[in-house]
Amino acid sequence: MGYDKTIRFWDFKHNKQLRIFHGHTNGVYGIEFSQFNGGRYLSGSVNKTIRLWDVETSKSLHVFNGHESYVSCVDISPLQNNINNNKMNNIGVIGGNGYTICSGSDDNTIRLWDIETTKQLNVFEGHDSYLSSVKYGSNELMNTILSGSDDDSIRLWDIRSGKQIQVFNGHENTVNAVEYSPFVIKNSIGNSNVICSGSFDNTIQFWDIRSNKNQLYIIEEDDGTLCLKFIILKKKKKTNNVTYDLNLCYGSYKGPIHIWG
Repeated sequence: MGYDKTIRFWDFKHNKQLRIFHGHTNGVYGIEFSQFNGGRYLSGSVNKTIRLWDVETSKSLHVFNGHESYVSCVDISPLQNNINNNKMNNIGVIGGNGYTICSGSDDNTIRLWDIETTKQLNVFEGHDSYLSSVKYGSNELMNTILSGSDDDSIRLWDIRSGKQIQVFNGHENTVNAVEYSPFVIKNSIGNSNVICSGSFDNTIQFWDIRSNKNQLYIIEEDDGTLCLKFIILKKKKKTNNVTYDLNLCYGSYKGPIHIWG
């Protein structure tokens, strides 16, 4: 993705361009693949619109209009377990089964869209500055959206009610990346999921999703974090019958990519 108005696919092993998507009328700020149907669908944000692409045909399927300023981040709803993924052969079937796109914008809102009809389903208002990251939850958190903003906060939203569930304050600069982590902690009210956030304040912070109190843990860095992702790396040696390691991969403002874990 880039300011030349295109989305490009690359073979990183052979350093070759595989495919190019034309259709956006301005620079592309964010892209996300669908978790369903083998990642066949791609959502890209630009200016005030979002486009949905069919990766197999390189065709633009839908355009979503409604934001009042540029769209900085997008996500596609996760795979729904009650759907037979092998039978989804067209976008109509996907839309009919309730798949959605969420988007964050410089207009300080998060918007929810129906994938097939392109209709706006809801607007989430509460952030005091532009959105930099939005993420759908999965499994027991599949009805939630997590967001990070230039107002230095992380917020958790309930998709069904359209209301804010929780706000996490602790960063001292723009929150560039938010992610649901695989970690679960035990507390007095039972098990609770952990979320993670990266910021220009040179920290990555972990939070109890049920509590907006102090951070659970802070990673201090010497550069702002732009993006982060939990990844599984194969261990060289077996340890306690566990053959895989969970690591946090994050990119910094100056360029280096780090792996923590």
